[in-house]
Order: sequence, then C-alpha cells, then structure tokens
Amino acid sequence: MGTMRGSCLCGAVRYEVDRLATPIGHCHCRTCRKAHAAAFATTARVMRTDFRWISGLDKLASFESSPGKLRRFCSTCGSHLIAEWPAQAHIILRVPTLDDDPGTRPAVHIWTSHHPDWLTDADNCPSYPEWSPGR
Repeated sequence: MGTMRGSCLCGAVRYEVDRLATPIGHCHCRTCRKAHAAAFATTARVMRTDFRWISGLDKLASFESSPGKLRRFCSTCGSHLIAEWPAQAHIILRVPTLDDDPGTRPAVHIWTSHHPDWLTDADNCPSYPEWSPGR
C-alpha cells in the first residue's frame, strides 16, 4: 500500500502516513473513551519517519492526558489525530482520521477492564445502514 492521507473533521489539519507499524487495535481505557466521546478509540502505532504533517500546524493543539503523553487535536473542530510521548520513535495514530483505507482490519481490543457495563457488543441491538426508521 502506498502513502495514506488523513485529516481532521474540518480539513484544517492534514497528514500523510507511509505505513502502520502495528496492527490496528481498539482501546477501551477511560482516558480514550473520554477524549473521543466514544466506546473505544481505534489506533495503530506509526514510526515518526513514516508520518508527516502536511498542513494546518497552526491549528494543531495538544493536551497532556497523562505525564508526558500528548494528545494532538485540531483546535477548530476538536478531532483527535495522534497521541505521542515525544521521546518515543513512534506516534499513536487515530485510525478513523485516515481518509484512505489502511488495507488492514482491527486485530485486538485493549483495556477491556475499563469497558463500562452499559456498553454491550451483543448482536441483539437493531442496526440500520443509515438513520433508524421513523426518524
């Protein structure tokens, strides 16, 4: 697979990734759930040498969510794009911000000990390809 492009929701911040360094995983930790307002965050590691910001650096903001760990997001739309410990050789990519298909699928769920009781993976919930009927 060639270079993949990614961006935030509003398109102000854009990046390129040459390849993923690890399988894609879903993190269920409390911090990721809060940061993304979602049941889990879908991530993969990318070596810094394979990652480039291509626009919007002036819109990039960060939050230190735990000692030394920075979460980088667009200051306009709030989309979280990466997390990083600046001294490490890799970044943690927020895979859903890719505009291109990475060509691989999630392989692991982590921090499931933080999975809330109200969230279920059961197939007994109805699902619809778009809006639910009657909306």
